[in-house]
Amino acid sequence: MNGIDKKFFLVREDVLPEAMKKTLDAKEMLERGKVESVWEAVQRVDLSRSAFYKYRDTVFPFHTIVKEKLITLFFYLEDRSGTLSELLRVVALSGCNIMTIHQTIPLQGRANVTLSLNTAGMTMDIDELLTTFRKMEFVEKVEILGNGA
Repeated sequence: MNGIDKKFFLVREDVLPEAMKKTLDAKEMLERGKVESVWEAVQRVDLSRSAFYKYRDTVFPFHTIVKEKLITLFFYLEDRSGTLSELLRVVALSGCNIMTIHQTIPLQGRANVTLSLNTAGMTMDIDELLTTFRKMEFVEKVEILGNGA
């Protein structure tokens, strides 16, 4: 599977590897303010920092994905005229509402864009939206930075 066609799956907890379960526990501690640092969280759950960083952006509790309507996407783009407007056109077609936009000043022909989207009215699934973005000629990279309110 190439980077363009990443898919998401719903998996029961009892079949998750222990490192993923511990990553979820560490993320929850951080989100709830029970620990002040990643180091403290991984120490508490007996997980290596490298395993935490490997899984932190790839494993999410199901209830947060269903309940929350916000998603933050990070784009690494070629600096071309009209790229941002084309991204925003795709967002509008997907039924998402843009909450925030942050674009860096282009350096060496590349720019970073972060979009926070309200997905309550989304008319396609997230995999389809990400695939659409990844197929765009000027998009070098798109990632989910996070989700939640």
